[in-house]
This record gives sequence, structure tokens and C-alpha cells, in this order.
Amino acid sequence: MIRTEEMLLNVGPQHPSTHGVLRIVVKIDGEIITEATPVIGYLHRGTEKLAEDLQYTQIIPYTDRMDYLSAMTNNYVLCHAVETMVNLEVPERAEYLRVMAMELGRIASHLVAWGTFVLDLGATSPFIYAFREREMILNFLNELSGARLTFNYMRIGGVKWDAPDGWIEKVAAFIPYMREQIAGYRDLVSGNEIFQTRVKGIGIYSADEAIAYSLSGPNLRCTGIDQDIRKTAPYSIYERFRFKSVTRETGDVLSRYEIRLDEMEESLKILEQAIEQFPKSGPVLAKVPKIVKPPKGEGFVRIESPRGEIGCYIASEGKKEPYRLKFRRPSFYNLQILPKLLKGENIANLVAILGAIDIVLGEVDG
Repeated sequence: MIRTEEMLLNVGPQHPSTHGVLRIVVKIDGEIITEATPVIGYLHRGTEKLAEDLQYTQIIPYTDRMDYLSAMTNNYVLCHAVETMVNLEVPERAEYLRVMAMELGRIASHLVAWGTFVLDLGATSPFIYAFREREMILNFLNELSGARLTFNYMRIGGVKWDAPDGWIEKVAAFIPYMREQIAGYRDLVSGNEIFQTRVKGIGIYSADEAIAYSLSGPNLRCTGIDQDIRKTAPYSIYERFRFKSVTRETGDVLSRYEIRLDEMEESLKILEQAIEQFPKSGPVLAKVPKIVKPPKGEGFVRIESPRGEIGCYIASEGKKEPYRLKFRRPSFYNLQILPKLLKGENIANLVAILGAIDIVLGEVDG
């Protein structure tokens, strides 16, 4: 009879495949995980508490540093919450620039998810290709905002400034190129037998479990639930665009991988339509007082980030600083299901299951 002994193993907090400073304390019996406990807090931002001493416009740079792979959506959710509370109408040209910035950011974020996930499984080439295309997108966003990663581009009432000359045309030329690359990603990885064996049928959960754990984004839609806030509760000008909310039925690691590839193609469709509809002229910032003071009360908005539903709650006392600010951070909620998914799994599947959740630790730790 083979005798095994339980072992306590630390995965992280300094390890590439934990996607940041995440520590997972794992108990293993042989190679089977009996218990897994995520330990967070190594990258604590304190954004929500810091915001209580900041004017609303001063909070925007702090939002960049939560989900630093999708900073534009963080910028937007805060501005959208304040604009909703003060009932501010945003100029049309600014809304188009916002959507284009957010969808470019969505593609860049999914490229990191794709490249790092396949790297977790042992393939190095896809990571290089993913970052090649991501670099092109970051160059576009750099030209637009003046920054490379933490953009600070959105403003309450619009955007910081207009797109530079020729920027729209550059993005238009990038769309067919990116479509070609996504097809190449599928040829390179998706049909590979080794890859399929590593990801098919592992990390499975049902639609009911996804709802119970408050999952969102690809982590929810992989169970067949058609919930994309851009379509179910449209904000900005998303109702003007034709695109699909991508779902799968199996709820496994492979389905989450496939959804992100498909979503990049849907973002390209939105960009294409935004370029066609882009207003020839007009302001990019509404007339906003220097000091913004939302009326006394509460406000909450939610939008679809690459990782799922990001929400912003503001409690206002009618002052220039919020009385209370709270973000609903999708990475934090999506991570909750990890202990359940890992229990009973082989230790070799840990990085595949974690990578497919696609977390950003700046957002987990708030």
C-alpha cells in the first residue's frame, strides 16, 4: 500500500504564474490538492480611503493603478459615476474617443491574458506575439493620452484632449492587421493537442455556481449566461454598435480562453463602427466647473471591463471630496471561486485554472 503524507506548499507571492503578488497556500496529498487558500494584500492600494481626501478630478490617476492592464475602463467608471450624479451631458465626440480608448484597452488586456496564460502552460512564442500586438495598441493609447500604461485620459465631462492628426486613420489600418493576427493565434495554439489536453474539462463550474460566487465577464459567460453590461444595460454610446456578447456552455478553462479570443474580434467590430460614425468636429469636454460637487446623496454605476463588472459607488455630502467611495472590482470577486476549483485537482492544473480566471492584483487588493 502506498503511503502519502500531506504537504503544505506556498505558491507565490513572488512568482510569474500567480500573475502578481498573490500567495496561494496549498495543501497537497501526493499530487492532489486537498485545500487552497489565496492570501491577498501584498499590493494594497488604499484607493478608496485615499479618495476621501481628494477632489473628484484628483481621484482619476488613482483609478489607473487598480486594473493597470485596463486603465481606461477604470478612468471611465469613476467619471461616469460623477457625471450621473451631477446629470452632466458628455459631448458626442468625447464619447466616441472614450469607447475607442476602452475597446483598444480591452484588446490589449485580453492579449496579456492570452499570452501569459499560454506561457503558464509552458509555451513561450505566443507570449512574444501577444506583446508585439499589445505594444502597437499601447503606442496608440500613448499618442492619445501622453502616457503608456496609467493613462489618466478621461475627464469628468469628456476626455483630456482630442485625438492627434492621423490617429483615427492609424487605428483603422490596425483593425485588419489585428484580425489576421487573431486568426494566427488560433492556428498556433487553439488546435494544439497538448494545449487541448491541458485545458479541456478542467476548472469546471456551473451557471448557478458562477452566480452564487458573483462572477462576471468571461468567467460568467463561459457558463452560458449572456451578461455583457455593454448590451444588457448599455452606457455611453454602446447601443449604437452591432456586436455579439460572446458565451460558451462548458464552464471550463478552454471556454474562458476561447471567449477572450472571440471578444477581441468583437472589439474590432466596435472600433470599425466607431471610426465610421466618428463626428467630424465638436468639443471633447463639456463645460464643467473647476471644482465638481455632486449633490448630497448616493450614486452607483457599473460597466463591462475586460475582467467583468466594475462598479463605482459614491456617497456624497455635497462637498468637493466624496464622503465614501467604493469600487466593485471584478478580479476580487472572480478570485473567490479559486479554492473550490482547486480542491481535488492535480497540482499541475493549478496555474492553468488560475491563469484562466485572469486577475490583476492591483484590482484584487483595491
